[in-house]
Amino acid sequence: MTKAQLRTSYKLLRKSLSEERMEDGSLKIANQLLTLPIWDLEFYHIFLSIIEHKEVNTDYILNILSGKDKNIIISRSDFNTRKLSHVLLTDSTKIKKNDWNIPEPINGIPISNQQIEVVFVPLLAFDQNGHRVGYGKGFYDKFLGDCKPETIKIGLSFFESETEITDVFEGDITLDYCVTPNTIYRFKT
Repeated sequence: MTKAQLRTSYKLLRKSLSEERMEDGSLKIANQLLTLPIWDLEFYHIFLSIIEHKEVNTDYILNILSGKDKNIIISRSDFNTRKLSHVLLTDSTKIKKNDWNIPEPINGIPISNQQIEVVFVPLLAFDQNGHRVGYGKGFYDKFLGDCKPETIKIGLSFFESETEITDVFEGDITLDYCVTPNTIYRFKT
């Protein structure tokens, strides 16, 4: 299927998720992450969930990162440039929803893409080759393209993989892993 077809289909699938299934799935995803060989690094970028879009609840992952005393990085979106700017999440970081209901920091210590070692990537769908479908604005492709090549990219999804996204292009950045409540997909060795 194409990205547009998958985007439409998975938005509907997400819409049908119950609160209980979302919370249960989010907790299972967080527990699955504990088995990945990523915990000896220091700088972890995570998205703050958009509740209205029924995204994976990243609060569980935030608790793990905090408990492991990791540097947690969150982003602010610039819809004019379609770029993300990143800050270190601290006790004094203030979070506010923007016009699109995205929780974002309104202050914080700036962090460069080159400092980030692990990125938890939001997505609507993904395929068995590690390609992903997001909301179609290109924020994460630009961001991931500016990270170091060795930065670990981990998608988070309530749903299992599609066989193939038929309209990927050269600028698409593939994932290293995608974690669902029941499966860990590994795309690179």
